Amino acid sequence: MNDSADVSQKSLKMGNIKGIIFDYGGTIDSRGVHWSEIIWNGYQIAQINVTKEQFRECYVFAERELARNPHIQPQHNFYDLLLIKMRIELGYLAEQNLINTSIIDEKALIVAKYCYESARQCVEEARPTIEALHAKFPLVLVSNFYGNVESVLADFNLRHYFKTIVESAVVGVRKPDPHIFALGVEALGLTPKEVLVIGDSYKKDIVPAETIGCNVAWIKGKGWTADEDAITHPCIISNLTEIASF
Repeated sequence: MNDSADVSQKSLKMGNIKGIIFDYGGTIDSRGVHWSEIIWNGYQIAQINVTKEQFRECYVFAERELARNPHIQPQHNFYDLLLIKMRIELGYLAEQNLINTSIIDEKALIVAKYCYESARQCVEEARPTIEALHAKFPLVLVSNFYGNVESVLADFNLRHYFKTIVESAVVGVRKPDPHIFALGVEALGLTPKEVLVIGDSYKKDIVPAETIGCNVAWIKGKGWTADEDAITHPCIISNLTEIASF
């Protein structure tokens, strides 16, 4: 795929754009890389000796546990979230007799610190682009999150860029349901064809946004599956800075 050609093609459409919807996790805080990959890197640094398959099992377990039970509270920032999530993941591995219970707190702290620092660096890389877009367009955030995205944004000094936050745990609608993007369009007070959606997930961001008629920019990094990695799309970008140059 010729990325420069894609950027040129998309730039012709930006004259119609009057507002932008951002995804958060994976889009702003990990350069488009699926968060499981960031956490897996943290496992390597912490020397948690499990296989990638075993890690993926505990990752899915923790995601489901966080969805079922209110471990994450509105006041928790991203570091708080990571520490809670790592304890759940490592607790699962201990229950499977894959690691010793005695190392949970120590290793959870190492992974959480690594992942938080990684997110902070990515946010700072993204900030100039977000600032540039904020100067030109109203921005809305649409995110599948745990009810604490306001605290996460405040901690990273991002909240003031966004006119409105549409968070799944608050509005009761989750991606890939297109209605959550319709709520974002409504918050902008625009029509879908006047809105650009920027996200990192083909299935959760790009497809539902296009379903309601929005323009899209897919920041594509390493995904959850090989099938996802193999998907192509005419509006792929390699990083957020490509948007600012449109």
